[in-house]
Amino acid sequence: QVQLVESGGGLVQPGGSLRLSCAASGSIFSSDAMGWYRQAPGKQRELVAGINSGGSTNLADSVKGRFTISRDNAKNTVYLQMNSLKPEETAVYYCHAHRVNGMDYWGKGTLVTVST
Repeated sequence: QVQLVESGGGLVQPGGSLRLSCAASGSIFSSDAMGWYRQAPGKQRELVAGINSGGSTNLADSVKGRFTISRDNAKNTVYLQMNSLKPEETAVYYCHAHRVNGMDYWGKGTLVTVST
């Protein structure tokens, strides 16, 4: 069983930065593909960024140049550095793990509010 716990959300002004963390426990982490999704009120959940076991990353077009995803396998943690945040990026951000056996796991989410 994999457990994912997100942290680092909060209130930030437009143009500000936040770093989200996702701590994974319960099983091997280094072979998992990890990702961050977000869901704004009234909208579908969307992929923000992903990182595979080899460290290759992919980012949604809307966040390229502003967000960075990284992982620390020694700490079983994946990060999302978010810069130049926009009000429309207010959402609950979810951590996701895709295991080599095909299982998917989700964290409970952390709220990011971009507002003055």
